[in-house]
Amino acid sequence: MIRSLFLMFILITPALSQAQEPDAAAALSRSIEQLRSTLGKWDVVTDFLAPDGSVSKSVTGTYEFSWVVVDRVLTGKSVIPELDQASGILFYINDKKGFIEMVSVGADGTLWVMTGPLGEETRLTKEFPTTTGGTGQLRFTRFNVNPDAFESKMEYTEDGGQSWTAGNHQQFRRAERAENG
Repeated sequence: MIRSLFLMFILITPALSQAQEPDAAAALSRSIEQLRSTLGKWDVVTDFLAPDGSVSKSVTGTYEFSWVVVDRVLTGKSVIPELDQASGILFYINDKKGFIEMVSVGADGTLWVMTGPLGEETRLTKEFPTTTGGTGQLRFTRFNVNPDAFESKMEYTEDGGQSWTAGNHQQFRRAERAENG
């Protein structure tokens, strides 16, 4: 009996891993396409949202991304002159661990790490302490993606993800088409 189960396990295991490989390959391909479509310079309008969803402030800026390692790592910079704000960005794929990640750090030295599963357009930060003594978390989602435009929304939670509140909405419009994209 045990020998039969072991033999069945040996026969089934390759079939299971082969069935999972196309999904993993498709997710990796979608993540590579995310990097490729992000490459280049973007004009960006950021609407900061009040808790009721209305726009409390709107600013314009630029994001620019270039390859460090083709199809794996982009480096970038975000500049919002009205806020006197600039941030360095690294956007990359870790296919061995199954995630796509973006990290950002500005003049205040705060490093934001946003992680999501391969092939997905949503990334989360780790929980962080809030000014009120609780914990918070940010969620970033890219949507309405086409070759020359996309949108992004940032939401936050202070209740462990039971509810999410809109924080900002960004509209990216391609300023120039990048080579090798």
